[in-house]
Amino acid sequence: MSAWAPRILSALRIISALLFMEHGLMKLFHFPVPQPGLEGSLPPLLFVAALIEVLGGALLTLGLFTRVAAFICSGQMAIGYFISHASKGFWPGANGGSEAILYCFVFLYLVFAGAGSFSVDAVRSRLRSLRT
Repeated sequence: MSAWAPRILSALRIISALLFMEHGLMKLFHFPVPQPGLEGSLPPLLFVAALIEVLGGALLTLGLFTRVAAFICSGQMAIGYFISHASKGFWPGANGGSEAILYCFVFLYLVFAGAGSFSVDAVRSRLRSLRT
């Protein structure tokens, strides 16, 4: 089982990043569908959040600059939880914040665990070790 851990880490990173990126695409491009509850142009804070979701999600999907991208995405989700969900009640299941908390902690885990074996970061690391 331990031999599979880096591969499964990569799968967790890729799937989480693609789902995260979808939220930004829904906000910016109404793809695959418009973000529920958003009509018209995005407020500046949501526009920045959407950019982080799309760009951070893309970097995490590729496994490029994983630790930095994951740190930024984790922070966005922590801030997003307290801005959008915590004021609606204490329990995440009731205030709609479960997904934000889960993203926050999955991305925080990636800050410490890295990208896994299937990533641009892993290829860059292998190339660096060959040069030295």
